[in-house]
Amino acid sequence: MTVTAERIGSAGRLSERAYDFVRRGILSGDFPVGSVISDGQIADGLGMSKTPVRQALRLLAQEGLLETGPRRQLVVCGVSPEQRAEVLEVREALEGISVTHACRAMAIDDIDQLRLNLFRQRRAAEAGDEAAFIELDEDFHLSLARGAGLPTLERLLAQLRGFVRLMRVGTVRDEGHLFPVLEEHERILDAVEARDEKAALAALKEHLHTSEYRMTHGGEPT
Repeated sequence: MTVTAERIGSAGRLSERAYDFVRRGILSGDFPVGSVISDGQIADGLGMSKTPVRQALRLLAQEGLLETGPRRQLVVCGVSPEQRAEVLEVREALEGISVTHACRAMAIDDIDQLRLNLFRQRRAAEAGDEAAFIELDEDFHLSLARGAGLPTLERLLAQLRGFVRLMRVGTVRDEGHLFPVLEEHERILDAVEARDEKAALAALKEHLHTSEYRMTHGGEPT
C-alpha cells in the first residue's frame, strides 16, 4: 500500500468515526433539534482534524439530519407534521414492496433468523431495554428486504430509519409499549411465513400507522 493510499484510508476511517458519533448524538437526543453542530468542537472532542468531520457533516446534511441555519451553521433538523406524514407514506410504499417480495421469495432459513430476532426483541422488552429493542426493530425491517433479495430497497430503508429515529426523540411512551410492537412484528412475520401477501400488507400497514401514533402521541390509539 502506498503512503497516499494509507492516508486516504485513514481519512475515511476518521470521517466514518465522526459520522457515527454525530449521527448517534442526533438520534439519541444528545444533540437536540436546533442545536448547532460545530466542526471545530466535534474535531476537538474526537481528537482529529476538521477535514474528516466536515466530510461526515456533509453526508449527514445530505441525509436530511442536518440543515443550514440562518447564520450558515449546520443545525440539527426537526421533523414537521408534513414530514412525518411523508415519511409514513414512503415507508408504507417501500416496506410494502419488501413484505410482498418476502412472501414470494424469502427462504425458510431467513425466516428462522427473524424468529430469533423476535425472541431477542421479547428479551429486550422484558428487560425494559428500549435501545436494544430499537436496534432489533430496525434489523427486523431491514432483514425483510434483505431476505427478499432487494439490496437497493434495503439501503433506502436504512437511510429512512434515521428520520424514524429522529421522530421518536422526546416522545414519552406508555410503560410496556414495546410488547404491542413485538406482537405487530410477529403478525407480519406469520403472514410472510404463510406466504399470505394480503395479510402481510395489512399487518404492515397496521404496524406503521400504530407506530406513527405512538411516536406522535406517546400511547396506543383508542
